[in-house]
Amino acid sequence: MTELELEIYEGDNLAWLEAFADESFDLIYIDPPFNTGHSQVRRTLKTVRDQAGDRQGFGGHRYRTRELNRLAYEDSFDDYLGFLGPRLEQARRLLAPDGSLVVHLDYREVHYAKVFLDGLFGREAFINEIIWAYDYGARSTKRWSPKHDNLLWYAKDPRNYHYDQAASDRIEYMAPKLVGAEKAARGKIPTDTWWHTIVSPTSKEKTGYPTQKPLGLLRRLVEVHSAPGDRLLDFFAGSGSWGEAALRAGRHCVLIDDNPAAIEVMRERLAFAEPRLHTAPVTQRARER
Repeated sequence: MTELELEIYEGDNLAWLEAFADESFDLIYIDPPFNTGHSQVRRTLKTVRDQAGDRQGFGGHRYRTRELNRLAYEDSFDDYLGFLGPRLEQARRLLAPDGSLVVHLDYREVHYAKVFLDGLFGREAFINEIIWAYDYGARSTKRWSPKHDNLLWYAKDPRNYHYDQAASDRIEYMAPKLVGAEKAARGKIPTDTWWHTIVSPTSKEKTGYPTQKPLGLLRRLVEVHSAPGDRLLDFFAGSGSWGEAALRAGRHCVLIDDNPAAIEVMRERLAFAEPRLHTAPVTQRARER
């Protein structure tokens, strides 16, 4: 296989998408804003001893807390599909004939997005809704606490798409005694409900970027829905988790984000791949081609 390529594009993803050639990606995954109605913020803090500090701590010493970095983006849209729709249309154009799109959302907008995607791809192109279930964070006292995300999988051609079930990792049986020792030792292929922890706040994987998704979750998508040497795309790239999952599995990848903080996180995280960074305006690049 040729040397893997990683490209990072900074700026408006719609403008960049419009500049790419038709059918140029084998698998597209996006984790767009969920339209939570507020800013997504992740702060990294450090507490140090300081006699002039603002609070008293262990041993009677004074301490102060300083902010090392602050990563944030706005997550509020009056017309969510007016924002996301044109980008989904570009995603379909960019898919290879046997390519797939995975859209990662939650309960707030997933039903609207599915209706839109059914119209865009055709209802027969909807292959699966994958439920990612996790168990972490605050609990509601007024309703069942929402602890899952929804991943919509569409194939450009529902009669011809890449799905390599044998490439999937295996998981433990919930009742291993019912299947016998041999099957229990081998584990089972996941269904459409995936139990997987979020990225631990103390994990080496943690970048500090808000809403970072775990590599284990994305690695399964990469390995089952694409082949080594394929070209993958994420145009809401955030911390670059999709890029790392793709590269570690032997795929080429293109990442796009308009947040300068996200670009810096990706450049540092994916430095091992020597990414090419594109920051010139699309109109200028189009003239140069």
